Amino acid sequence: MRPAVFLDRDGTIIEQVHHLIDPAKVRLLPDASAAIARLRALGYACVVVTNQSVIGRGLLDEPGLTAIHAELDRQLAAEGAAVDGYYFCPEQPRQADPAVIEHPDRKPGPGMLQRASRELGLSLASSWMIGDALSDVLAGRNAGCKGSILVRTGYGRRTEAGLDAAHCVVDDLAAAVQYIIRADDKT
Repeated sequence: MRPAVFLDRDGTIIEQVHHLIDPAKVRLLPDASAAIARLRALGYACVVVTNQSVIGRGLLDEPGLTAIHAELDRQLAAEGAAVDGYYFCPEQPRQADPAVIEHPDRKPGPGMLQRASRELGLSLASSWMIGDALSDVLAGRNAGCKGSILVRTGYGRRTEAGLDAAHCVVDDLAAAVQYIIRADDKT
């Protein structure tokens, strides 16, 4: 079983767009593709895990989400990168606390990470979670990942203020990759 880096999509890999429903609004964050390519070159699977309440709210359907992910794949490929899979949860939140598990697949629930682990042959204990929200960090912890990293992109700066000192916080995806490389002693 190989290690993975589970990646939140909005605000971590691409620019944060509230309720993204238009593939034309997909924009990679600086150095995101290079960071993903580096992880894959080091043997990590890169798996996107994303809450997609836009589906549960009726703002987007699954073919529309597929089109968004196809555009993301296109932009990554143009810069020499790719991801190993996409997992999403269409459930919309029922309350405002991002630390409460309302559905096993909706972050902070571990379901998407666990399913990816089973389907792709990944070791959760050797894997990492990177995202810009408390629910991302907690999903990694709840899944038993080696570590979770908050990036300051997207909602990260706002989220950082409420985190305890036990959480790792870095500026962006590229810095998170550097942290993982050092922590896993990869060169």
